[in-house]
Amino acid sequence: MSTLDKQTKEIAGLSARSPALQQEAGYADTLREILQQPATWRRTAELLRIPLIRERLAQALTPLPSHIVLTGSGSSMYIGEGLAPTLQLGLGLPAQAIAAGTLLTHWRSVLPPGPGLLISLARSGDSPESCGVVSRLLAEAPAYRHLVITCNARGKLATQYQDDPRVSVLVLDERTNDRSLVMTSSFTNLLLAGTGLLRDGLSAAAVERVSAGVQQVFDEQSDALAQIARGDFTSAVYLGDGGAIGAAHDCALKMLEMTGGRVVTMAETYLGLRHGPMSSINASTLIVALLSPDPAVRAYEIDLLRELSRKGLGLAKVLVGEAIPADLLGPDDLAVEVPGLPQDGELAALLAHVAVGQLLAFFRCLHLGGKPDAPAQGVLTRVVEDFVIHQTAAQPAQV
Repeated sequence: MSTLDKQTKEIAGLSARSPALQQEAGYADTLREILQQPATWRRTAELLRIPLIRERLAQALTPLPSHIVLTGSGSSMYIGEGLAPTLQLGLGLPAQAIAAGTLLTHWRSVLPPGPGLLISLARSGDSPESCGVVSRLLAEAPAYRHLVITCNARGKLATQYQDDPRVSVLVLDERTNDRSLVMTSSFTNLLLAGTGLLRDGLSAAAVERVSAGVQQVFDEQSDALAQIARGDFTSAVYLGDGGAIGAAHDCALKMLEMTGGRVVTMAETYLGLRHGPMSSINASTLIVALLSPDPAVRAYEIDLLRELSRKGLGLAKVLVGEAIPADLLGPDDLAVEVPGLPQDGELAALLAHVAVGQLLAFFRCLHLGGKPDAPAQGVLTRVVEDFVIHQTAAQPAQV
């Protein structure tokens, strides 16, 4: 059976159009980049097994830093949120995500004292904050070493610091350098690449399981996601715990970006929702629940979802995970089952969570008449426009 034969009606119809018509409709890049993720995950996993790459990543941790800071802007920041708990658990080192913009303006008060490792995550590596932060910290926090993980071999982050021994660079497959405005395959591959710092990161078998599971979602559940995306909702709430709050943040951003703000979004933890944000859920709110593969964590999540159902909150729910209890689903709800998640831990689940959120936002954008490749023309650009890197109080920025 061909790949096209396996595709759902929605994806098959969109894919069957000529490249020119797809470009005219404004979705060619985004659709390709969402659907290529299982294949690119396999490629990134292969890259992480190359001895030279393994050695480069090991050097970033030698000598062992006192802590790890992950940084980026927008989606890249949310990659750091998703990755930090996995790195902290696997390396036994404190790990936290700090936005590049915050480091640029407040690094003295928010950056833990060195010697630390700063991991810069970037699709293009050309955003003003990207090099602004690295250059400033190389000059003003010299005890820090740096690891750049990027999708663009020609970007400033990948090329500007080649002569500084404190900076190591890992460049991913060129296919992950998404051309669309929104980050899709770049997001998930950067997330996966960060596990290369672990001695026992995601195994080849784990990557194969999540790749096959997400491909199954694309092949079998895309029509159902497209139907949900055509619902009468004006807001969406995304729920995630642990590293999944990073996935929830990015799924919320994808919906916000691709609908040009016509769907108002929020990301929150399950337990955090009770402390005020639940008041925003009404009859036109879509609830997207990213379920933890950890049974102890999921117990809290299920309690919260049952509370929402008991109170009659929300228009519909989309639940993403495996072995989703049937009693959590109302007549308008959707369970997106991704097989194999519990055995491979949180990071693998995040890849699946994000892919589902991307597809949901993609279909919503098309339903509203938008163009996913460039949904906010005249407002947003693929790479943030240059802006002035201002001097610090102590000394001029070295940019």
